[in-house]
Amino acid sequence: MAILSVDLAFRLWSDLGIVVLDRAAAASPFGESNPPISCEIIQSKQPEDEPGPVDPNILAGRLNHLCGVRGIRVIMLDGPQAWKSLHNGLEHARVSERQLNTAAKTGLPGMVKPITYRPFAEFCVDVYDALCRRGWRRLETRDQPASPQDRVLVESYPHAAWKSLGLKPLPSKRRARVSDLAAAYHALNSLIPITTNHPPNHDQLQAIVGGLPGLALEAHNTAGARIVGNPPRREEGHWREGFIVLPLPPTRPVPFHWIQ
Repeated sequence: MAILSVDLAFRLWSDLGIVVLDRAAAASPFGESNPPISCEIIQSKQPEDEPGPVDPNILAGRLNHLCGVRGIRVIMLDGPQAWKSLHNGLEHARVSERQLNTAAKTGLPGMVKPITYRPFAEFCVDVYDALCRRGWRRLETRDQPASPQDRVLVESYPHAAWKSLGLKPLPSKRRARVSDLAAAYHALNSLIPITTNHPPNHDQLQAIVGGLPGLALEAHNTAGARIVGNPPRREEGHWREGFIVLPLPPTRPVPFHWIQ
């Protein structure tokens, strides 16, 4: 089954990175344990009747429709799903953010570090909420990621995803050169064979690496992903905490030797 991965952005629709990842259904006849991953890059267009920044409700409607057409039940979203719990023992961050030492921190409702992160954080939480109104739910447990009937939202973090795979993180979009994108894509493709319908840009490449653990969750393979943080919950009218999920390097098959 395929999964959808989104590198969220709120200023321009063209800044969204949206990809559909699908692992080849048929394994190699030679027992290959990690068949190639097919990646379809979805172009995001500005709605003609909605000038200006990305509307979270319209985006949620588009993502929900795409998943309905494709039969997708897991959406990976690069952006905070909730605020910090008042009782998590941390001053300015969710547990998942502290464990991964994220650059930005989501504090109590409306409070973030750095302060410039607030519009993006609020936008992201609104996207999660808008999808939940359409029948999705935040990932709730480490042990049983999803049942066949569930439609699950999972928070990704591409910067940590690169490091979790043992690869050098992609530079920020402002600093990344074309050569950086090519080198990062080559390194990723050398570790995990991926085919794309056209070369990914920065946002799409981040969506690809951030979305990889979604394939493990869809396959109910808890060993294929690292789940960080505390479960999401409602607290004083707001969603708090939530897991961040990272990919793990593929396992290499043990060489087979004929017995002489």
